[in-house]
Amino acid sequence: MVRTKAAASGEAGDAIIIKKYANRRLYNTSSSSYITLEDLARMVRENVEFQVLDAKTGDDITHSILTQIIMDEEANGGQQMLPVSFLRQLIGMYGNSMQALMPSYLEASMANFRDNQSKIREAFEKGISATPFAAIHETNMAMMRAAADVFMPGLGKGKDKDKAAPKPAADTQGEIAVLREQMAAMQKKLDELGK
Repeated sequence: MVRTKAAASGEAGDAIIIKKYANRRLYNTSSSSYITLEDLARMVRENVEFQVLDAKTGDDITHSILTQIIMDEEANGGQQMLPVSFLRQLIGMYGNSMQALMPSYLEASMANFRDNQSKIREAFEKGISATPFAAIHETNMAMMRAAADVFMPGLGKGKDKDKAAPKPAADTQGEIAVLREQMAAMQKKLDELGK
C-alpha cells in the first residue's frame, strides 16, 4: 500500500481530501497538486482512502466521481467488465421495491468475491492439486460432461470408439444427483475454510 503524506502524518483512517473545481480539475489537498481521474483510479487500486468534495459547495461527490471512473474504464478499456445483461438488471432495480437492499447486497457480494479470489490465488500459489479447489474443478467438469451427455447424447461417440454404450437416462440422473451432493459437501468445506 502506498502511503501518502496525509496517511503518514494523520491518524489511521484519515481520507485524503480531493477538491473538484468548476473547471473539472481535481486538486489533491494532501500533495498540493492537480490530479486526474486516472490518478484517482490508481489510488483506489492502492487502497488509498480519499473523499472528493465540490470546491464551491463542499458537497461530497465521491460517488459520482467513482461512477465516472467506472464509465471511463468501461469505455476506454480493452475488455469491458460489466456485461450488458447486468447493466440492464441494475437499471431495472432503480425504483423497484428492492432498490434499498441492493447497495448492501452488492457490497456483500463484492466482499465475498474478493475473499474467494484471494483464497483461489493462494491455492494456486501453494499448488492446487492438494486442495478442495481441485476437487471442485473436477466435479464441475464431471457435471458439465454429465449435462452434455443428457442434453446432447452421442456428442463424444465419434471421438472414442472404445467407449461403452451410453448409460440409460436413469443412471445419468443418479450420477447428477451424486454430483450435486458432492458439490454441496465441497461448498460446505469452502464455507468452513472461509471462517
